[in-house]
Amino acid sequence: MNAFTKLMGTAALGFALGGVALPVMAETPANMLVIANRIDDITTLDPAQSFEFAGSDVLRNIYGKLVNFDPNNLDAGYQPDLAESWTVSEDGKTITFTMREGVKFHSGNPVRAEDVAFSFKRVVALNKTPSFILTQFGFTPENMDETITVSGNTVSITTDKEYATSFVLNCLTATIGGVVDELTVMANEVDGDLGNEWLKTNSAGSGAYSLASWKAKESVTLTANPDFYLGAPAMQRVIVRHVQESATQRLMLERGDIDVARDLNPSDVEGVRNAEGVEVLEEMRGRLMYISMNQKHPELSKPEVRQALKYLIDYEGMQNSFLKGAYVTHQNFLPRTYLGAVDENPFSMDVEKAKALLAEAGVDGLELTVGVREAQERLEIGQSLQNTFAQAGITLNLEVGTGKQVLSKYRARELDIYLGAWGPDYPDPHTNAGTFAYNPDNSDEAQATGLLAWRNSWDTGKLTGMSAAAVVEGDRSKRETMYHEIQATFRDTSPFAVMFQKIEPAGINEDVEGLNLGGAITAVSYWTVTK
Repeated sequence: MNAFTKLMGTAALGFALGGVALPVMAETPANMLVIANRIDDITTLDPAQSFEFAGSDVLRNIYGKLVNFDPNNLDAGYQPDLAESWTVSEDGKTITFTMREGVKFHSGNPVRAEDVAFSFKRVVALNKTPSFILTQFGFTPENMDETITVSGNTVSITTDKEYATSFVLNCLTATIGGVVDELTVMANEVDGDLGNEWLKTNSAGSGAYSLASWKAKESVTLTANPDFYLGAPAMQRVIVRHVQESATQRLMLERGDIDVARDLNPSDVEGVRNAEGVEVLEEMRGRLMYISMNQKHPELSKPEVRQALKYLIDYEGMQNSFLKGAYVTHQNFLPRTYLGAVDENPFSMDVEKAKALLAEAGVDGLELTVGVREAQERLEIGQSLQNTFAQAGITLNLEVGTGKQVLSKYRARELDIYLGAWGPDYPDPHTNAGTFAYNPDNSDEAQATGLLAWRNSWDTGKLTGMSAAAVVEGDRSKRETMYHEIQATFRDTSPFAVMFQKIEPAGINEDVEGLNLGGAITAVSYWTVTK
């Protein structure tokens, strides 16, 4: 069995196979993929509960879904997976999926329509954090036996109203769409928990890999499924090590102790580019960096002031310096590669234009406070904003705190300005339109803390109705155009300055081929990897 040993005097890790230590410079085994990544955010590996980035990576490789993304063609959008086809009822409310024949769970049990129904009902019944992705369609513990049904080799879901079919199917590609083995899960149920505690550290899927072990803040080990319906993976084992420091990941990669380093900072990325035997893989991710302005503030509520601040951000300067290789300028709430995404970035650093807008608003000198999480890149962005805002006579004070501290004030609508990041919850445009541009009740009593528009006390006006209309539009092309229009109005009127979209650079051994990190719409895929 493989074990890892920390080498004295270095931060590198070495392999030991069968008790015999390998040389320090040894390569990883040809049938094993070894990754360094920050995985301390994992709290559970139950697909009905997991809602963290590192957990999503693990679960994408363990559980099949009715529909899923092909890592070799992400641009094609969702594709058949455990369902080979589907039909939509005339009223647009019921989608019936025909199951793929011959697929088995890791236990050897066949994947049935009953397992799909059980998995979806389990999400609703457990009501864990990500359950809203399903329950937003009207599924409740009281009606789920009528709205999630099985007939022979088909499973049907009936929503509370007609939605865009693409919206529903995109949501089913989220982690909560993972189909679990009912017989195995229920054999491990304790006190009516539907196997929740057992699935925290075990798996019951049909995907390319099964969970061999998860050691919190240490490692995840996956074992290949030789009966995976798309073919047995070449990497018989995948080991993900928790390594916090970028410099340590880089050292491990250059020494050959790992195949992939996923958390390299810009300086280490540049170092890896010049190292022998390794290369850099860069993929656009869905996370956005933005600032937002509280509309309870009498000056920030003025349209001219909102636009002025957007012209006081040094987008290009930040992108080309401390954010180089980690973020790229993007000024729209839909990440690139999403349905309806646009590449229009109309704002650039223009102090004179900003001064003219402030003068038009009757503002001469202004002092504001921005809430900033205590993280290096956010502190550096905050300091850049301080410098550029000052050029137009605006004093910007940084209020630095932990993520919990800053978010608590933001959700309570207490900050003048918030500097933060936002990642989509599921790969559909409504995931961001429904929070940046949608706010049906702007009152304090609404307590709609999940809506970014509400957190900033912004009555979005017509954008709320436009967002509600886009999510039920059945024509994909029309729906795409609707999101173009929503974002155009959003850029001109909103109190948000979306600044950057995340780029994830990964350092990889040059022998590794076929690794896909998931782009902006899904998580990493290991079953396509070869060496």
